[in-house]
Amino acid sequence: MPDLSLEEELIKSGQRWIAGIDEAGRGPLAGPVSAAAVILPVGYQNDELDDSKKLTEKRRELLYEELIADQSICWAHAYGEVEEIEEINILQATHVAMARAAAGLKQEPSFCLIDGLDVPGFPLPARGVVKGDGLSLSIAAASIIAKVMRDRHMRVLAEEFPDYGFERHKGYGTKEHLEALRLHGPCRIHRKSFQPVASLL
Repeated sequence: MPDLSLEEELIKSGQRWIAGIDEAGRGPLAGPVSAAAVILPVGYQNDELDDSKKLTEKRRELLYEELIADQSICWAHAYGEVEEIEEINILQATHVAMARAAAGLKQEPSFCLIDGLDVPGFPLPARGVVKGDGLSLSIAAASIIAKVMRDRHMRVLAEEFPDYGFERHKGYGTKEHLEALRLHGPCRIHRKSFQPVASLL
C-alpha cells in the first residue's frame, strides 16, 4: 500500500511542500487527458487510498469526495484537451496537463513526485516515480482525483454525444465503443490521430 515515505524523505532533505501528480485517460480514443496534483498534510493517514486502477468506481467516488472535502488537503486538476492531443501528441498533452495541475495549487510545491518517468522541462523541481500511485499516498490521491474528474466529464459529454456510450466506457476502445464508431463515425471529441479512429475518417 502507498505511504508517505517518499514525501517524508524529501521533507527531511529540506523540501516543505511535496505534491504528488498523476494522470488518467492517456489510452482512450475520445475525450481529454486528465491530471491532478495533491499536497497532503504531514502525517496524513488513509488506509483506503491506493492506485485508482485497483479500486472500484464506487470506492473511487467515495474517496474523491473525502479528499476534496478535507480542508487540510491542497489539490488542483487540469485537462489536456483533445485539440492539444492532436496538435502535440498524447504524451506532451499529458505533460502539459500535469504542469497546469501543479500550477493550479494554492500552495506552490517545492518538489513534485510524478507518476511514471521523469517529465523533461517540468516547470517545478520534480522526479518521476515508476508505479508511484502504488508507492506514494499523494500520487495515489492525485490518481483518484484525476480519474473521477475525467469519468464525470465523460458522463457529461455522453449527453452531448449520446450515440457512443461514453457514460459507460469513458472513451476507451471497448467492443461497444468500436461498434458505435463504425456505425456513426468519429465525433468532435474523438482523438483523430488514434487508431482505429484515423482509419474511419
